[in-house]
Amino acid sequence: MSTELLTFTMETLLTPVGGMLVVADADGRLRALDWEDHESRMLVLFRRHYGGATVSLTRGRVAAPIREALADYLGGDLAAIERIPVATGGTAFQRRVWEALRRVPAGRTVTYTSLAASIGRPTAVRAIGHANGANPVGIVVPCHRVIGADGSLTGYGGGLERKRWLLAHESSAHQSAPNLLSR
Repeated sequence: MSTELLTFTMETLLTPVGGMLVVADADGRLRALDWEDHESRMLVLFRRHYGGATVSLTRGRVAAPIREALADYLGGDLAAIERIPVATGGTAFQRRVWEALRRVPAGRTVTYTSLAASIGRPTAVRAIGHANGANPVGIVVPCHRVIGADGSLTGYGGGLERKRWLLAHESSAHQSAPNLLSR
């Protein structure tokens, strides 16, 4: 019995909060985004998300539109990550949660409870937390925007310091953006 071979390109991009691992397929779709010091977790997620497939990671440059959109985001253009096409494994429920996360506007946060309600599963708060933790494309699927019911920062796979930085970055860029409605 042969298994499917998935070949992806992985590039490390430097950011203000550390090396970011960016993994893309040959079609220019983002497959994973994680932090260099959490590469082992990223590899575990690959095994979980792609089941019996063999994943081959080759060091190289990912598609320019992905690199450029991430650079633009880090430079203050928060909407730039919306341009990045994403292809993930995961269950149907996880993908539904990740789609809902992509609808959370930059500069805003959401609680696990409100995220569960937004997908019509108000009692699935714990499952929402697990799906959030299994997100293979952090930042682009902005799991860092999820906070506790009391407004506290809760776990983030990249660490709470990075979560704090990402939220501050988005809040700052969001607040300094021109308000086109006030003209």
